[in-house]
Amino acid sequence: MAIVVVIETPGMNQAMYEQGTDRLTGGRGVVKKASDWPVPGLISHAAAPTPDGWLVVDVWESEDAFRKFGEHLRPMLREIGAPDVEPKIYPAYNVVTS
Repeated sequence: MAIVVVIETPGMNQAMYEQGTDRLTGGRGVVKKASDWPVPGLISHAAAPTPDGWLVVDVWESEDAFRKFGEHLRPMLREIGAPDVEPKIYPAYNVVTS
């Protein structure tokens, strides 16, 4: 079952996001397609600044796929100095892609 993952990270900014995605993609920069991620299963990804930090909203094929990604994500977030936050995970009711 697909899931929606919401990660709100106070204190994070666009430069940190770009640094993090560059690490996740092995130096290829900001992610432009799902196949750039280090594990399969990403359906969609959106990132945006918020008044107090950074927001990421992903859709994953399954919670297991996201958990595997988390094995890459958490160490990377620590390396760039982002605060440790717990993602909010919701079962997807409807997913529309282009």
